[in-house]
Amino acid sequence: MFRFANPYFFISAAAIPAAWYYHRRRQLSPCLRVSGMSAISDIGGSFFVSMGRFLPLLKYTALCLLIVALARPQWGSRQVSIKTRGINIVLAVDLSQSMAALDFKEKGRIVNRLQAVKDVIGNFISKRSGDRIGMVVFGSHAYTQLPLTRDYNAISSILERLKIGSAGKSTAIGDAIGISLKRLKDIKSKSNVIILLTDGMSNSGALSPDTATEIAAENKVKIYTIGVGSHGKVPFLIHDPVFGDQYVYQRVDIDEDTLKDIARKTGGLYFRAENTKGLNRIYDTIDRLEKTDVKVKTYNNYKELYPYFLIPALVLLGGWISLSNTRFLSVP
Repeated sequence: MFRFANPYFFISAAAIPAAWYYHRRRQLSPCLRVSGMSAISDIGGSFFVSMGRFLPLLKYTALCLLIVALARPQWGSRQVSIKTRGINIVLAVDLSQSMAALDFKEKGRIVNRLQAVKDVIGNFISKRSGDRIGMVVFGSHAYTQLPLTRDYNAISSILERLKIGSAGKSTAIGDAIGISLKRLKDIKSKSNVIILLTDGMSNSGALSPDTATEIAAENKVKIYTIGVGSHGKVPFLIHDPVFGDQYVYQRVDIDEDTLKDIARKTGGLYFRAENTKGLNRIYDTIDRLEKTDVKVKTYNNYKELYPYFLIPALVLLGGWISLSNTRFLSVP
């Protein structure tokens, strides 16, 4: 990257046209030029007269080069080093069959719960800086989708690939918390957070939500729980081989008491998201509550280029001084 360390020296360049104008005005007034040699040939005299006309060019070229040198042209790079301990965040996302419910709107169109969640979580990830983020998905079973990482592009890419039902049709909240706790143990941090998002009741898994919550509390892991979906019956799109695509309404109950208990015992908060705006507000709130101080140090590594302008400037200036005081000496 090329730059000038002292660009304000270019302001002085405005004096060069004024000096040139003053020089031209002086040339119009009569003066006597005396050559350092009294006897020269006609051809030689003509040559030196022509050279004398270009003599001021040496001075003004030298001045321009000096100004560029004073502005300190540099070539190099600017390196930014981020030093932060960060916090560990595991996103536990429900992929059970109920996440296909079509009770969310996004930009005027109806979308299923998972699609709405993807967009909001993606926005949440884009706001983080310096934190390690992992992802656990769950349905009938829970498994690690992505270990803790600061590669936010990889997280966003994995998020887009999530599919409803890929972890089973049921909901294993306890197992999701258990797997998330294992991921948090991979990299030590003074602050560990789980953001658990679900739209159902825990009806599967080997680990109960109560037991998983106790383990989280013992390890000082804070859990934010989010219940997704509207109240009452919600529409689902069913692909019937005989009648084609049809909408059916089913009731999906959220175990809010369990989610509230998990959040309370671990020092987190419980949220209910019934629409996209509400979901966005929830993640914005968590983003504000779980901020990390990031220390940024900037290192500049530039090579100075001013000698390439200074040396020619001094040579030209020396030549102008020498010639203007000898052969091209001007006597008013």
